[in-house]
Amino acid sequence: MNRRHFLTTTAGSLALAGLSHAQSKSFRGIIHKAVKVGTAPDEKHFQRVKDLGFDGIEGNAPGLQVEPMKKVCAQLDLPMHGVVYSKHWQVRLSDRNPEVREKSRNGLAQAMRDAKAVGGTSVLLVPGKVTGEQENHQHVWDRSIEQIQQLLPLAEELKIHILIETVWNGFCYKPEQFRDYIDACDSPWVQAYFDIGNMQRFAPSHEWIRILGKRTLKLDIKDWGSKNGFCPLGQGDVDWKKVRNELEKIEFSGWATREGNDGGVDKTAKLMNELLAL
Repeated sequence: MNRRHFLTTTAGSLALAGLSHAQSKSFRGIIHKAVKVGTAPDEKHFQRVKDLGFDGIEGNAPGLQVEPMKKVCAQLDLPMHGVVYSKHWQVRLSDRNPEVREKSRNGLAQAMRDAKAVGGTSVLLVPGKVTGEQENHQHVWDRSIEQIQQLLPLAEELKIHILIETVWNGFCYKPEQFRDYIDACDSPWVQAYFDIGNMQRFAPSHEWIRILGKRTLKLDIKDWGSKNGFCPLGQGDVDWKKVRNELEKIEFSGWATREGNDGGVDKTAKLMNELLAL
C-alpha cells in the first residue's frame, strides 16, 4: 500500500468512525420510553404521558381491563407494549407445592393472553424467590424453568415473550448466572427484562448489560445508590454514560420503562431524555 492510498483509506475510515460516533450520541427512535400503569385506564393521566413524549405504557395482568384499555390506548395512539405478571410474588413458579406452581403457570398464561389482547409483546416475570431450604437457588432455577417451558408453545402461538427480571429475591445475583439461566430456558421466547437500578447493588449495571448481550429485550429504568438506595434518576450510582455505551454495543432497540418516582411524570420524561440520550 502506498502512502497516498494509506492516507485516503485512513481518512475514509476515520470519517466513517466519526459518523458512527455522531450517530451513536442519540437513541431517539431507537429506545422507546414508557411508564408503568395499573390495570384500568386513566385517560387524563395517559394524555399527560402522551403530551410529555412517552411512546407507550406497561400494564399489569391478569386482571387487566383489556377492552377499556385498548379503547383509550387507541384513542390516544399510546400503545401498551406489555404487562407485568402481577401474581409472581404471591403465587410463585418456584413454590415447593406443585399445585401452587401450576396455579402460577396458569396465571402467567392468562397474563400472556391479556398482553396479546391489548397489543403488547411481552410479560415481565420474576421467576421465584429464594426463601431457605424449601425454596433454594437450585429449586427456583429448576422449578421455574420447568413451568416456563410448558408455556413455550403458547408463547410461540401468541408471539408473546416471557421476559425474566432479576430483583432482590436471592436469585441470580451475578450477571453470569442470569445469562446462564436465560440460556437454560432454551427458547427465543424467553429473554431478559433487565432492570438497571435493581442490579446496580450487585455489579455495575453496564457490566450486566455487556454480559447479557442481546438477551436483553426490554429495560426497566431505575437508579440506585449505596448511600441513598432507590432514588430519582441520575442521583444514584448508575453510570449512565457507560450504560448507553453498552446499549450501543449490543445494538439495543426497544422499550425502556420507568419504574419509580422522580417527583412527577414531567421530571421523569426530562430525566429519561437526558440520561438515555433520547
